[in-house]
Amino acid sequence: MIAALTSKLFFRAILVINAIMVITPVFFLFNSALRETNSFASNPFSLARHPYWQNFQQVWSDGEFATYLKNSIVVTGGSLIVILVCAIGAGFVLGRYQFKGNALIFGFVLTGMLVPAKLAILPLFLQLKWMNLLDSHIGLILVYTSGALPAAVFIMSGFFRSLPMDLDSAARIDGASESQLLRLILMPLVRPGLAIVAIYSAIPIWNDFFLPLVFLQSPENKTIMQGLTVFFGQYSSQWGVLFAGLTMAALPLIALYLVLSEQFIKGLTAGAVKG
Repeated sequence: MIAALTSKLFFRAILVINAIMVITPVFFLFNSALRETNSFASNPFSLARHPYWQNFQQVWSDGEFATYLKNSIVVTGGSLIVILVCAIGAGFVLGRYQFKGNALIFGFVLTGMLVPAKLAILPLFLQLKWMNLLDSHIGLILVYTSGALPAAVFIMSGFFRSLPMDLDSAARIDGASESQLLRLILMPLVRPGLAIVAIYSAIPIWNDFFLPLVFLQSPENKTIMQGLTVFFGQYSSQWGVLFAGLTMAALPLIALYLVLSEQFIKGLTAGAVKG
């Protein structure tokens, strides 16, 4: 009894410490967004006793935040649509059908997880230039999709493979086509997997700075992380405005997680508890 209580207290303490470690940077970000830039020189970690809300107004008016936000939504949303559609199709085929070459194709897809996009930056640049897709959101979407698709296919094929094969047999006996089997029977059961793929793919795409810097040159095409660099210079930086922009940039991801949190948690705990 004492050992069980001690174990419970120990794990609760770990969870509390982990929560503090996660919340502290978020609090520092929001607190810094409410401070004037001049106050950072004296003490970067002091509390914002007199909130300076003008930082958020300045981000929106002076930094063309609306344009950068729209571009990031287009790039991230377009990438997610292509990733999810391709991952569903590939995961369905590789997870539900056994055919010659299945393992070979699956292994080939997984090799894409071993090659980081930054390692192939020069070939990607030359290829996009040859395709006339440099400085375009479509080219950037294709690059992000190719980088995230191997992990997405791996996750979705695992979820499809975990479902009982009796579902397929019963649906086919009732006259369902393969597309109806996927849309009406299997898709509702793999929604936790879709939530995992969406969140894990959206976060690095939304926060990425390097690839847009390489492939996008026009100011009107810049994403939100590129756009915020206007407040960060070599000789002076508008720290309060910069942190306000980062706070506003984080809100769409927080909203996405809140919308998909239930399915995301179900996906992470799938198989942990037997029904």
